[in-house]
Amino acid sequence: MSPLNLVVACTFGLESLVAEELRELGYDDLRVENGRVCFSGDMRDIATCNLWLRTADRIGIIMGEFEARTFDDLFDGTAAIAWEELMPRDAFMHVNGRSQKSQLTSVPACQSIVKKAVVSAMQRRYPNQTLPETGAHYRIEISLLKDKATLTLDTTGPSLHKRGYREEAGEAPLKETMAAALVMLSRWDASRVLADPCCGSGTILIEAATLACNMAPGRKRKFSAEGWEWIPREIWSTARAQARQQVQPQEFRLLGSDIDARVLAKARENAVNAGVEDLISFQVLPADQFRSRKRYGCLITNPPYGERLGELEAAETLYHELGMVYRELPDWSAYILSPHRELEKLMDRRADKKRKLFNGRIECHYNMFFGPRPPREPRPEGEAADS
Repeated sequence: MSPLNLVVACTFGLESLVAEELRELGYDDLRVENGRVCFSGDMRDIATCNLWLRTADRIGIIMGEFEARTFDDLFDGTAAIAWEELMPRDAFMHVNGRSQKSQLTSVPACQSIVKKAVVSAMQRRYPNQTLPETGAHYRIEISLLKDKATLTLDTTGPSLHKRGYREEAGEAPLKETMAAALVMLSRWDASRVLADPCCGSGTILIEAATLACNMAPGRKRKFSAEGWEWIPREIWSTARAQARQQVQPQEFRLLGSDIDARVLAKARENAVNAGVEDLISFQVLPADQFRSRKRYGCLITNPPYGERLGELEAAETLYHELGMVYRELPDWSAYILSPHRELEKLMDRRADKKRKLFNGRIECHYNMFFGPRPPREPRPEGEAADS
């Protein structure tokens, strides 16, 4: 099989993190664009990327790209693609679509035309035969941007943020992919204390624990492409076996607290489902009462935003309290995701760095307050210094 044009879709603002993850997995020659990273790969890469990418939403195969100003253009361009090379006669086809700044504005009409064109293409291999659509699921996406059509075959299924450990969450839960991004963008590592005083369902702490232990984020779920007959089952079984072998058990303690006992019960259950319950301590505690004697720790949190008036006032009080808590932790670093434009003023401290991120459709800033780095441990006597 010739190389596949793979595309990793992600939330706007996380493209560089996804590219960094791909490089760490051994991929190069990446093309980073808004909301996606593209590269060439094969069947094994489909399995590897679905299992290991922490900050991506899904992995697709780009089947074709062409200009489509009319419905005829869309039909002809879609029908010219060799769908029959990857999809069996009984493929269950589902078409999703979106259109931006294009002449073809009716997404339902575009979806219908793409489905008819794919069926027409399949008839090249299966002439005069019905296509029962009783087999594996093949999700096709038609994306129109400035009259350019991109057709993608999704390999993931439910978005990669659905790790399989979180059945329930508190109000306005943070997606697992974004939680992983917050940890990866911080200076935290397993040698330092990590605390979340507004931990909710525990997502940030769980993602930090699995990252530190090198647990593949997709290890507890299935993917659409696992049901595709042209990808041998042993590719998936081998990839999963390798992921199990690469787990690196660690000894550290993460601290999670929240004022809501009910949501903490869900957090504990999520940690058990993720297999990291021994690494996280949860405690019912108001955020303003968080204290620690540990030094050089990291505070990473996604506090409630407060979108309605009464909730906004409570959120602003919470931001002020977090500022007071942080002043009692002089050598800690703090990382706070919030859409509030006055967060620094409320905390009475200017962020050392800010990064724009989108939590769902809410534009936020990741406010980074850097404390001193931990001192380096002295080298054993007689050990040579690095040259």
